Amino acid sequence: MNRILSRITSPTLLLDKKRCIGNIHAMVEKAQRSGVIFRPHFKTHQSLEVGQWFREAGTEAITVSSVRMADYFANDGWEDITIAFPLNVREMEEINHLAGKIKLNVLIVNKEVLPFMEQNLRHPVGIFIKIDTGYHRTGVDATDHKSIQEIIDRLDRNPLFKFSGFLTHTGQTYKSSSSQEVLKLYQDTVDKLVKLKENIHTHRERMILSIGDTPSCSLVHRFEKIDEIRPGNFVFYDLMQYHLGSCTPGQIAVVLAVPVVARYPERNEIAVYGGAVHLSKEYITLSSGKRSFGSIVQLNETGWNDIEEDGYVSGLSQEHGIIHAGRQLMNRTKIGDLIGIIPVHSCLTANLMKGYLTLEGEEVDHMGGN
Repeated sequence: MNRILSRITSPTLLLDKKRCIGNIHAMVEKAQRSGVIFRPHFKTHQSLEVGQWFREAGTEAITVSSVRMADYFANDGWEDITIAFPLNVREMEEINHLAGKIKLNVLIVNKEVLPFMEQNLRHPVGIFIKIDTGYHRTGVDATDHKSIQEIIDRLDRNPLFKFSGFLTHTGQTYKSSSSQEVLKLYQDTVDKLVKLKENIHTHRERMILSIGDTPSCSLVHRFEKIDEIRPGNFVFYDLMQYHLGSCTPGQIAVVLAVPVVARYPERNEIAVYGGAVHLSKEYITLSSGKRSFGSIVQLNETGWNDIEEDGYVSGLSQEHGIIHAGRQLMNRTKIGDLIGIIPVHSCLTANLMKGYLTLEGEEVDHMGGN
């Protein structure tokens, strides 16, 4: 590991392959025990190689967040893909291209998009109706049974449309204050989807109820009354998930290694080469009321130690990171050292870094790096 660390001259996203594969297998096995479809979201890792680790664990169907991402993974042989983002009519040409070569599911969030689809779609697609179960980002309100039935009836009139079911994202779990609150929000989501299904007059036997947030999928022991799970962040986890109780520190599979460029013992601060363009500006609020943009770990021979108690990332600008350091961290840190930072939100950090370095020294691809 020292040989690998000696190669690092700028911010580098380290990937613990063993932890990552362990996270994949744990979620695969949980889905199998519950008898639900496992359709992981690939927006977190965006990597063909990480995708292969999912394949080796038996995954056949995936979720992505864009048409471009769907094309990226379709070119690597994935043939059953759901684009979990509202259909963008400006990308209909690309959607037709994908639908002509793979089993493609798209997402609609309102009926206004249907006339355009009816006129321009050339190949069969599966269609999920996005349901708003409380996150209030996009989707048809779960209680608006009349509008949802009207959309389904219209879908049934076009042979290219295959109504697949209802899809939701309980994104409000990410702002929960406890594991108990996550579980409560999950149950509320399931109850709303089940009630919706009971009020639909057609397709009851074959419609899929699909959920997709990592906190729920990590904390629920057994999934009941739903048909599909689509977690994504679990592949790496991060500081946010740890604070929600979704994972242990030993499951966090990525750390940003950053060079120390300055020390300021008089104000208990260390400056590092690693800022908002590497970590994003996501933060968590500590019990003290202060913001943390990442937790500190000490890099070692096998990866990294547990989270440090006497330091955290207290500020970020474009390239700079400022670490508030306690006495022990300050005394052992020299200019030129590498410090490890657990990102608050690994999805954003991975997207910004566009590549990984494993603890074995292997470079792992990312869609943005190609």
